[in-house]
Amino acid sequence: MTASLSLAVPAGSLHQYMQAAHSVPMLSVDEERALAVRYREHDDLDAAMKLVLAHLRFVIHVARGYSGYGLSQEDLIQEGNIGLMKAVKRFDPAMGVRLVSFAVHWIRAEIHEFILRNWRIVKIATTKAQRKLFFNLRSAAKRRGWFSHDEIQHVAKDLGVRAEDVREMEARLNGHDYAFDAHDDDADDGAYAPAAYLPDLRYDPATALEQSDAEQDNVTRLQQGLAKLDARSRDIMQRRWLNEGKATLQELADDYQISVERVRQLESAALKKLKSTLAA
Repeated sequence: MTASLSLAVPAGSLHQYMQAAHSVPMLSVDEERALAVRYREHDDLDAAMKLVLAHLRFVIHVARGYSGYGLSQEDLIQEGNIGLMKAVKRFDPAMGVRLVSFAVHWIRAEIHEFILRNWRIVKIATTKAQRKLFFNLRSAAKRRGWFSHDEIQHVAKDLGVRAEDVREMEARLNGHDYAFDAHDDDADDGAYAPAAYLPDLRYDPATALEQSDAEQDNVTRLQQGLAKLDARSRDIMQRRWLNEGKATLQELADDYQISVERVRQLESAALKKLKSTLAA
């Protein structure tokens, strides 16, 4: 069952997917640690896959808590799975915590981002305060309709935000999306639709030149950054990030007769130098 279970949630087969996810045996502390060490130290993708599959049931549990936003459970689970994979990639067994405790932040973060991108056509929350309000304002409301002045002050105090932020988010939550383009039956209003006033800049020569210059500048900066690295670090960056067939940490460690951790350190130091050059 484990080998046949895909991370993608098949459309119309959510129940079967849940059954398959719950059929994967849970890992003991020792099993989890052994798999995490194999992946972290040897880039063992089979170990990473086993860690992910054993925790799919937890993603389903978290995703169920977001069923009130009008988005499909399949999509929420899919996004949660992305968060789980990011957590597995960053998980360090030496921290002394279980993967499930470490992964919950990454799973919720991916689901939150998905909800914020898709709940409305216009992005409803951008700042940290707005994101906090979006996921807490509904549960803070004690009645339908608009908040009173006292309720706004109470919510602001409980969530640690300004009263003005509560009023703004309340207005956004109670607002509606309007069509950017006029519908076919809106003949009288078609000429006044916002889309009618926006130029198509895809083929504008100035925009194309600006984009070309920016791309060339990025290439030049990258080449300059690579030139500042020593030969070994430059080779590691080339093979890890720039070549089509990317080398694993273990392959590089074998080639240079050093440990996987040392390759990781060299890669991290080289990335910092490159980012500094690109940001200059």
